[in-house]
Formats: sequence, C-alpha cells, structure tokens
Amino acid sequence: MRPPHHTETFIAGTWRPARTGTRFTVRDPGDGTEVGSCPDCDGADATAAIAAAYEARGPWAGLAARERAAVLMRWHAAILRDGPALAEVMTRESGKPLAESLAEVRYGASFLQWCAEEAPRALGAVIPAEQADRRLLVVQQPVGVVAAITPWNFPLSMVTRKVAPALAAGCTVVLKPSELTPLTALALVRSAEGCGLPPGVLNVVPTTDPAAVGAVLTGDPRVRMLSFTGSTAVGKRLMAQAAGTVKHVSLELGGNAPALVFDDADPVAAADAIVASRYRNTGQTCVCTNRVLVQNGVAEAFLHALSERVEALRMGHGLTPGVQVGPLIDHRAVAKVMRLLEDAVARGARPIVGGPGSVRDGRFVAPTVLVGVTPEMACMQEEIFGPVLPVMRFAREDEAVAVANATTQGLAAYIFTRDLARSWRVSEALEAGMVGINTGLISTAAAPFGGVKESGLGREGGPQALAPFLEPKYIAVAGLR
Repeated sequence: MRPPHHTETFIAGTWRPARTGTRFTVRDPGDGTEVGSCPDCDGADATAAIAAAYEARGPWAGLAARERAAVLMRWHAAILRDGPALAEVMTRESGKPLAESLAEVRYGASFLQWCAEEAPRALGAVIPAEQADRRLLVVQQPVGVVAAITPWNFPLSMVTRKVAPALAAGCTVVLKPSELTPLTALALVRSAEGCGLPPGVLNVVPTTDPAAVGAVLTGDPRVRMLSFTGSTAVGKRLMAQAAGTVKHVSLELGGNAPALVFDDADPVAAADAIVASRYRNTGQTCVCTNRVLVQNGVAEAFLHALSERVEALRMGHGLTPGVQVGPLIDHRAVAKVMRLLEDAVARGARPIVGGPGSVRDGRFVAPTVLVGVTPEMACMQEEIFGPVLPVMRFAREDEAVAVANATTQGLAAYIFTRDLARSWRVSEALEAGMVGINTGLISTAAAPFGGVKESGLGREGGPQALAPFLEPKYIAVAGLR
C-alpha cells in the first residue's frame, strides 16, 4: 500500500467525490508542502453517509458476534501489514516523528484486536423473578448509527478507539476526521477493503466545514450516538446540539495533567518518565504532563536531570531520522503556546531550557522548561498543547494535591513516589479519571480511558469498551407454568 496523495471519500461502500466536487489541500506542518487532497464534504454528503449507515445497521447487527469479530481481526492484520505506509501519511500530515507514528499504528490496531475479543462477551442476564411462571431476561442490543468525530493529534488510534467498539457491538458508523489530518483516516479505511465490511457499515466524510457537518450529525434523529474527542469548548457545543434528539454522548475532552514528584521519588527516573510524557507528539497530547509539582527536597536533583534530558531532545521534521520533537500542527497552535509562555515569563517565571525566543520557521517551538511558576499563571490553568513544561515547587503533600485539583479538567494525573501508602492515598485524592504511578505513559486498549469534571463523559477501551454502544433491553416472559 502506498500513501494516498489524492483520494475520494467513502460512503455506502464506494469511493466517491464530494457532492459539490470540491477538494481541499492537506499540508505538511513541518515544511508547508502539499501532502495531498481529499473531497470537501458538506451537509448533503453527511446526510448520504447517515442514510447508508442507517440502511446497513440491521444486517450488520444481525451477524453473530464472532462474525463481526472476524472482520475486525482481518482489519487488524491489514493495518499491521500497511503500517509503514500509514505511519508515513500520519507523519506528513500531523508532523509527529515517524517512530511515534509507527507506534501509533500498533496502538491503533490493538483496539481492533481487543474489541474483536470483547464482541462475544457482550453478555446479557437472567434475573430471578418474583413469580414462578415468569422469566426475566436482559439482552444487549446495538444503539444503532454512531457519529464519530476524531482529532488531528492521534489521527489513526482515535479512529480505531471509537470505530472498533462500535462495529464490534453491531453499530454502524459515520466518521468525520479532523480537516487537518483526513488522509490518515482515509488510508485507514482503505486498508479495510477486502476485510469483509459490508457497504454502509463504515462511512467517512472529511470536510473543512466541521460545524456544518457536525450540525447534521448531531441533528439527524437516525444517528443515535455521538462519540467525540477534541476540545472542551467544542465538546460542550456538540453535547448541547445532541440533546435535541436525546442521543447517547461519549466525550473525551481536554486535560491539564499534573505530575507530582515527591521527596522519596527517584529524581532521574521521574525526569525520564515526565520527558517521555510531556514531549511526546511535541506536547500535543491530551494526557501528557501539562505541569509539574516537585517537592522541595528533591527539586534540585530533579530539575538537573530534567533539563539535561530536555536539552538533548532533537527537533526537526518528523521524517528525519532521530528526530524526537516535531512541529506544532499550525500557526494558531504556535501562537497559543507562545502566549502562554510569554505570559509566564512576564509574571516572573524563568526558562532554564528553551524560552520565548525559541521559535524556528514559524512552526517549531523548542522544548522548554519553566521554573518559578505559580498556580495563577495561565500555563498552569490552561492546556498548553505544546513543548513547554512549567515546574512549581511545593512543601507539603496536601498543598500539592490542592494545586493539582484546582482545575476544571480531570483527565490524567501522575505521581512519582516510592512510598506505597502515599501512592494509594494521593492517587485516590486526585480528581482525575486516570492516574499513572511512577510512569508517564498509561494508554492501553486493555484499560478504560476517560476523565472527570470537564474532561468528558464515558470511557473508551478496557472491559467496558463496548458498553457505550449497547442498549440493555429487558424482556419479561410470563405464563410458563
């Protein structure tokens, strides 16, 4: 499989142009060159995709769970087969280093395998009845058509994390990928050809007008579930729109993950883990460490190890061998990161690595570490989504927990300690949907992914992966004696 530079959209099992015939160009954030183009769909295309998914829902749900699982496993194998080509497309349109793209291919494929294995385990129940002539049953049925809206920062795995459980549960899907990274999604769907997906089960509508297409997806009563990953602000709007037809809603929204480094932690191991967490995908990761709280006793050793490792990170185009930090996705992202960085410096923070003058070619911001940070600074309150790491010192455990929880977000959090009691105590006190202890990398298909507060609703992956896509139906049977 070669990376597609010009392709069509996928509706009702066929590759076709947008209704208007218009296309849009996708550019490499690393050098501004054209990666390719794809159809620019509108509301009519979205409606056609919904109609196809609605028509296909009955036959797909009617298959045995193991039949659906077999389709997913064939797609899993195809993704691994096409991995290098998929990774190249991903790097060129998202900017992430190629090694990270290859890892994302494997991670994304793992959701297909996991959900294929979970499909035959969507169990019902028999409830003991109060009357001897009755039997009370609960069966699990698919919710129906699912609208999946995915982000640019993980353009392959965020698709499979939504599509795999939906298909495994017997739902059909209309996918709207980010307008910044549509080619990865289209290449991913192309890899599914020949795997046994019936027409209409999976449809894709790329667009440069996400608000218009999103309004169709949230407003059409045939769509029974909305699954969205993206910003909190957009998630709130989509949730409000979906209320009009009382859809199921699954939202994975923004994060502001704290990392708490205690005096009894290994400062070098903590620095290694936090660098891996913070600077992965150039800091454009919803669960990456957004702020560090380090206890006074270990602060100097930790900052020394941290600064050495951050200074050693190699920045450049994602396809250049050895590069660890790529470009930010676009100029708006650069402007946001620089605003937060300049605000912190103006309020008294000090860069010990990088700094405000470290932008290159308008797309690259050098990995930066800030010290002298206070909780009121914007970089501690907002999701940075870039390679800037603010570090604040603390004295007491309760002080650190209070600062960590002083946010409207609650997606992920990290703790570094060798004290077993503290690891339990603090992980339970932190207001986050996921906690990593002595690690900065926690994502896996085998565990539920999601947050609390304004970081979203529901969970993706884990033993509950299929649950959001299933409706329990109660059946009472009488007259059995």
